[in-house]
Amino acid sequence: MTPEDRHEQARRLAEQYRRGSRRDRTTMLDTFCATTGLNRKYAIGLLREPPEKKRRRARKRGRPAKYGVEVIKVIEMIWESADYPWSVRLKAMVPLWLPFVKQRMAVSTATERALETISARTIDRQMRPKRIAARRQLYGRTKPGTLLKHHIPVRTERWDVDGPGWGEIDLVSHSGARADGEFAHSINFTDIHSTWVETRAILTKAQTGVIEGIDSIRRQMPFVLRGLDSDNGSEFINNHLLRYCERHKIEFTRGRPYKKDDNAHVEQKNWTHVRRLVGWERIDQRGAVDLLNDLYCNEWRLMMNLFQPSVKLVEKKRRGSRLTRAYDAPATPLDRLLRDQKGIGARTKQLLALRATLDPFILSDRIQQKIDRVHKLATHVRSHSANPLSTASEGSLPLLDPPPQRGGGRRHPETIHAAL
Repeated sequence: MTPEDRHEQARRLAEQYRRGSRRDRTTMLDTFCATTGLNRKYAIGLLREPPEKKRRRARKRGRPAKYGVEVIKVIEMIWESADYPWSVRLKAMVPLWLPFVKQRMAVSTATERALETISARTIDRQMRPKRIAARRQLYGRTKPGTLLKHHIPVRTERWDVDGPGWGEIDLVSHSGARADGEFAHSINFTDIHSTWVETRAILTKAQTGVIEGIDSIRRQMPFVLRGLDSDNGSEFINNHLLRYCERHKIEFTRGRPYKKDDNAHVEQKNWTHVRRLVGWERIDQRGAVDLLNDLYCNEWRLMMNLFQPSVKLVEKKRRGSRLTRAYDAPATPLDRLLRDQKGIGARTKQLLALRATLDPFILSDRIQQKIDRVHKLATHVRSHSANPLSTASEGSLPLLDPPPQRGGGRRHPETIHAAL
């Protein structure tokens, strides 16, 4: 019997106990003590003055919901098709994607007003139950280059750029669970000023293939390539790339050995633009590389540079032991080029006109279809591999996790702070 049950029984007997005779009160007290197991003196006090019943008020925690189901449905629709962006970026996407949402569902005027006022923090709370944390560790497979290091200056401080064309470059391997033989790599270039990203796939990291990929990137960018900063891998530190940069008047620098923070911009894009899309599967066939390049050069670059806003670090302040970072307003790389007079050119204007004719939801579907084709081929190659270490039956070495059902690493929702 709980204390509340004892109190309730004492309240029922209190009036009868007060009006009863001495013999009646003794009988009632004996029965009450036997039933409740209380001490006699304590039971007398309860029967004389039983505690009042506590009234529980029905109170709902927190404020009432301000945004209805339709608002959350629109945000979720954009969130899934835009590859699960961070809430600050997602809020910046809503005005850009809303006209295409209206083509697929009815959006009331009240919902439009609510979408204009909803905060990034509220979006975080609404999307939290739907987010899935996917954390994996990636080990690089590049080795340091030893030639011509004294000819290529080391960049020890942050580039203070005032226009597009100065960027960082890196290589992402697609070797799967093993590093033997030939396999594909993705060349990833990130412009520091505009956050514009270009990516190319090559079958091996031979010096000539790397230069062909860089030249393809240079020709397709909407601005002139002025500076290139790389790590110390032998695929970049070589005579071929040095002469190429001298011929095209590109300032070529390198970061310090074993200091990934020197190339922080492209390291972050390696995850958001390559690894989350392609995943960790082994790609070692020319057909798969061609399919991946077709995706990189068309739908993927248009989606990420024309429809995906990003944030840039403006300043860092240290107050005691706390480091506070301030970011600018989210903007797409194309919008950053349009705000800069040095970035406006014929190609930039063509891209602006092209964006008005594109539907990001259709782009998202095409991206998924193409990456599914790449991974179907990559999974087929891995399952028929002759390497005994790549089979699950051996059990000596664990295989990497299989790709998700809808394609490579692309359909893994990022955590709230992953974009930081």
